[in-house]
Amino acid sequence: MVQKGPRPLVLCGPSGSGKSTLLKRLLKEFPDKFGFSVSHTTRAPRAGEKNGVHYHFTNLNDMSTAIEKGEFIETAIFSGNIYGTSKKAVDDVRRTGKICVLDIEMEGVKQIKRTDLDPLLVFVMPPSIDELERRLRARNTEQEDSLKKRLETARREIKFGQEPGNFNIIILNDNLDKAYNELRDFITQNIEDNDQDDTNEKTTDKK
Repeated sequence: MVQKGPRPLVLCGPSGSGKSTLLKRLLKEFPDKFGFSVSHTTRAPRAGEKNGVHYHFTNLNDMSTAIEKGEFIETAIFSGNIYGTSKKAVDDVRRTGKICVLDIEMEGVKQIKRTDLDPLLVFVMPPSIDELERRLRARNTEQEDSLKKRLETARREIKFGQEPGNFNIIILNDNLDKAYNELRDFITQNIEDNDQDDTNEKTTDKK
């Protein structure tokens, strides 16, 4: 089990939805409040990505062994590569007293909902599949076959994201400033609610 700590924040959405941009903005504005849980992956680093910062880059054998040992909270296979959140990665953030932020895929969300972490679940929705395709093509990091697979996966993720009960909030990212303000307001409200609950519990304990 992971260490007790603040309720974690989970961001999920198709590749190209803008969730990473929203996450970076959140961490920049509140560096003392939030800490990013660095995921593991078996895929190769992209240009500019640093090991231990963007991902813990590993290989199939080592990650499979760690999964078998129960070292991961959630794992998922995406475009032929394994991604996952280790218990240690979450513990490292929570021990600092910060709110742990996780950027995970659809299958990972299903798994983390079965834990006792009780996360705040946010789904970032792209304006449309056409706009998502435009964004992915603009990256120029995908071969055509890989791009088509990402779009197919995106359609499944969007369907999952829209199903009632799967997420606490769905944020349509058709304007970055608007989407970020919506994310910020949602988090602030829930943090205040949690802080108030903690205060009430401490007051009750003293009675």
